[in-house]
Amino acid sequence: MLYKTRGIVLNHIKYSETSIIATIYTESFGRQSYIINGVRSKKAKIKANIFQPLFLLNMEVYHKPKRDLQRVKEIQNAFVFSNLPYDLRKSTLAIFIAEILYKTIQEQEPNHELFEYLFNSIQLLDLKEKGLSGFHIYFLIHLTKYLGFFPNNNYSETDCYFDLKAGSFKQIKPMHLFYLDKDQSMIFNQMLKFSGDQHENLRMNYKERIQLLEKILEYYFLHIEGIKSIKSLDVFKEVFH
Repeated sequence: MLYKTRGIVLNHIKYSETSIIATIYTESFGRQSYIINGVRSKKAKIKANIFQPLFLLNMEVYHKPKRDLQRVKEIQNAFVFSNLPYDLRKSTLAIFIAEILYKTIQEQEPNHELFEYLFNSIQLLDLKEKGLSGFHIYFLIHLTKYLGFFPNNNYSETDCYFDLKAGSFKQIKPMHLFYLDKDQSMIFNQMLKFSGDQHENLRMNYKERIQLLEKILEYYFLHIEGIKSIKSLDVFKEVFH
């Protein structure tokens, strides 16, 4: 049967000389893989450049439950970006975020709250004119709400060390290495409380941002089985230095 759904591109790989397999997070069916024939040919009806990381799509698809590869009838842009594909910092952020989503979202079922969070955040990323250096940190922290391990924000003057394993703030520095120091924990607490663009008011230098980002990624690795690294992180560091 044919269905209409919105989708967010997470990844694509070449399948044959003219075809690709695209991994797309859909509003109606969760994560799905689609074989799209002929997109790399000169006469392609659907062009390959529509499958760049985090591109937002309107799709008409054939869907059969539990099938590994689904098929599409039509795909169009659901939102025309003004600068995300053309701005190096934003396109690098898109690759970085898409890799994280590709590795963390596995469910083949709808999650409308998660989809709306992603769809709206990606549009915001395209439209942002300032505060880009902290966008990904805020995004990743609040993404955990929808992935099931949002931190317990019990921060206080005494509970001032965030324990990445426990997912909450502790009075005493943990005996293991997976925690945020006092300065990082204070910023983390502020990020947890922020909404919208409030994160733009935080002042962190490059070293502080990278250290906090690496700790947040550790938090992901500890709470999602099977994730060990993010390959695009090195490129991200170079572009945002």
